[in-house]
Amino acid sequence: MATVWRSPSSPRPVDAPALTNPVRVREWLAALSASDQSGLIGRADTQMLLGDQVEVLALSGAWASVVVPDQATTLDSRGYPGWVPTVQLSPVAPPAAESMATVIRPTAWLFRSGVPVTEVSFGTRLPMMGIQGSIALLGLPGSEVLDAPLTAVAITSSTAAAGRPTGAAVIDSLRQFLGIRYLWAGTSGFGFDCSGLVYNVFRVHGVLLPRDAQDQALVGTAVSRQSLQPGDLIFLARGGAVHHVAIYLGSGMLLDSPDLGKGVQEVSIAAQPYASEFWGARRVLT
Repeated sequence: MATVWRSPSSPRPVDAPALTNPVRVREWLAALSASDQSGLIGRADTQMLLGDQVEVLALSGAWASVVVPDQATTLDSRGYPGWVPTVQLSPVAPPAAESMATVIRPTAWLFRSGVPVTEVSFGTRLPMMGIQGSIALLGLPGSEVLDAPLTAVAITSSTAAAGRPTGAAVIDSLRQFLGIRYLWAGTSGFGFDCSGLVYNVFRVHGVLLPRDAQDQALVGTAVSRQSLQPGDLIFLARGGAVHHVAIYLGSGMLLDSPDLGKGVQEVSIAAQPYASEFWGARRVLT
């Protein structure tokens, strides 16, 4: 996981563990006070997972200006813009393979000869280089091959189109994250903001949405509050501007990563602020 920063000067001393390769993510998150976490607003906007592709626009010392093509945004037609430490980038793409392995646990460790190397997030997608017993061999950027438990990944063809996802399948994935911390800019199983949770889980199920809530509110098909189905996206707004997204579970309940200090949770659509700030709903599962 790598955080995409507003500028090379955005990280603070407390963010140093987030600038290494591999990121010392647990150490970073454990050190963040509530004030430090709210201080990420205006400093960071999104995150990438191991194996995600970026386009490098410019280099400045130990930093690279990048866009993330898979994260659509109105900020830049090429992808989500920002800065990352060059040490977290590789010019060598993962090796080609007939199959891909996607991490389906909230997080999973990758190993080298039985020694843990790095902990990766749900949604991390890497080439499947082979199977040895109960171990999947995964190709990384830079051409290294590491091991992961077969039970931690789902294997799919690298060329076949994804099957049609169902609301039930998406919700099963979402419920794995109940209690996971809210993290501004978070798109990983270590911590999510509202739209980062939606973006990651739907991407795993073959639906590539824009990164931010206000852009997610422009895709799919509008549905009325009375016609909601499990998997529909619910948007909140203030002054007409969308600022939040949650997922409809059915029976009047939502799943949401609501705010700092609150983990991913289930909540009634009739609760506040969902009732008073309801803007509309979109169906992206067809």
